[in-house]
Amino acid sequence: MADFKYIVVGAGMMGAAAARHLSAQTDGVALIGPAEPHDRKAHHGVFSSHYDEARITRGFDGDPVWAELAKRSIARYGEIEARSGVRFYHEVGCLFVGNGKGLGGDYVAGAMREKDRLALDIELYDNAALKPRFPMFALPDDHDGWFEPRNAGYVNPRALVRAQVSLAESQGAALIRETVTRVHDTAAGVEIKTHEGRRYTGEKVIVAAGGFTNMADLLPAKVDMAATGRTIAFFELDERKQQAFSAMPSTIVLAENADDIVYILPPVRYPDGKVYLKIGGESEKGRLNTLGEAVSWFHSDGTGSEVEFLVRRAIDIMPELSGCPVTSGSCVASITRTGYPYVGYTQSSNIAVLTGGNFVSAKSSDEIGRLGAVLLLDGQLTEADFAAQMAPVFI
Repeated sequence: MADFKYIVVGAGMMGAAAARHLSAQTDGVALIGPAEPHDRKAHHGVFSSHYDEARITRGFDGDPVWAELAKRSIARYGEIEARSGVRFYHEVGCLFVGNGKGLGGDYVAGAMREKDRLALDIELYDNAALKPRFPMFALPDDHDGWFEPRNAGYVNPRALVRAQVSLAESQGAALIRETVTRVHDTAAGVEIKTHEGRRYTGEKVIVAAGGFTNMADLLPAKVDMAATGRTIAFFELDERKQQAFSAMPSTIVLAENADDIVYILPPVRYPDGKVYLKIGGESEKGRLNTLGEAVSWFHSDGTGSEVEFLVRRAIDIMPELSGCPVTSGSCVASITRTGYPYVGYTQSSNIAVLTGGNFVSAKSSDEIGRLGAVLLLDGQLTEADFAAQMAPVFI
């Protein structure tokens, strides 16, 4: 007899959400994954990219699937906060700015087509109106704005995971703080081995290991997904600077090509007690193929040239940041062949995969986790749950 009906491997944003949704409907659920390391640079195991205090959330999206995933997740934020007692959502709004050309223009055109279907309230600003409404920015004269004031802002990913895990445990899920090193079929179901030397068995297993999914013996075949490093820069704000940016929304500065797009988080207090404004981009392309490469990347403070680019862009957009102390960090984006998460079974009918955030999934992680739970409980996804779009691609 198996130890559990369902085992979720990976206690990050998707895995924790899957465990919450599973345990709300059945007993016999286990969530296996390590906690955040106390010392990132001394840790040589797996990491999660949710080790941060702020990720943008919004419904305004140029892709209808991602827009729907976000809408469904955002609708449950209040319930998750109320039931867990953990606050993770901050409704400061989300602003898109751009000149309407190239890739950025196409994105906004798609998002505007979706806004009515999703009943999104989007405020439009031409350049003349943009400057007085958002005085913290110094944008080019050809930039306009699209602002989503409600059901948008940022989530604290650490806190969201904490809320999901708390609710899963309260519903009977077992939380096992170990690192899985192998998943394989046996005559009795699926056996899991951990770095700590223990073994667990389950009737069904879903692997939600993020960028580490392909870096261990977790699936019968690797998924077609690239784990890529991303650099982020942090501007430390003193009290005067905090006041200058106090009314700032989460912001995405669109561009004609992907390499020039940046996202900016408003001032957020971090665990060290300091307040930082964060900026990141999408220009890095380097792949992380092994556990050693990924660990080395997480130990780093990102790429120096990317930090310089981000600092330059930030000060161009927000001159008030000039002179602020700057630090940097690293995270990992999991980019799938399809551009959507992978939610589906592998070559084994007992082992499923749940991965592929594509650098935009934090806001939608609750719905993506729910889809993982539906897959295990029902055996498949339906068209209403994007079965075709979520189908995994294997190498």
